Amino acid sequence: MVVVRKFQSDDMSAWQYLWRGYIEFYQATIPSEQYQLTWERLLDDSYNLYGIAVEVDGQMQGITHYSFQTSSRAPDNYCYLEDLYVDPEFRGGGLGRALIDTVRDIAIDAGSSRLYWNTDATNERARKLYDSYATESGKVQYRIQLNP
Repeated sequence: MVVVRKFQSDDMSAWQYLWRGYIEFYQATIPSEQYQLTWERLLDDSYNLYGIAVEVDGQMQGITHYSFQTSSRAPDNYCYLEDLYVDPEFRGGGLGRALIDTVRDIAIDAGSSRLYWNTDATNERARKLYDSYATESGKVQYRIQLNP
């Protein structure tokens, strides 16, 4: 049985295992304190960072984080799907789609005029799923690292 739901306070261990997999997939590292800070933000209803989990038979197998932003070009907010990760053993079974669909519904309910996300050009497996929703935007992202 597949269930998509908001994070609960006792989900930290399962969430951290999956998020660590996401961070490692992108060959990144973050300080251990950032895991705790992100978890606290995800559970803080007053902070603009939200998350949901997808479970299979009661076990968390995927996560996503999202936030809302205002736009200078639209009267309504945009919803940014920041992170999405499904345990590799469960990929291809519709869990990523369930997460995206749930965030899309949340964004619609929040009055968002756009749902968007980024991925690496080389993330071919995920891009097959993403291409089933929309065409790639053609945007190129630039980053300035402000705090080394």
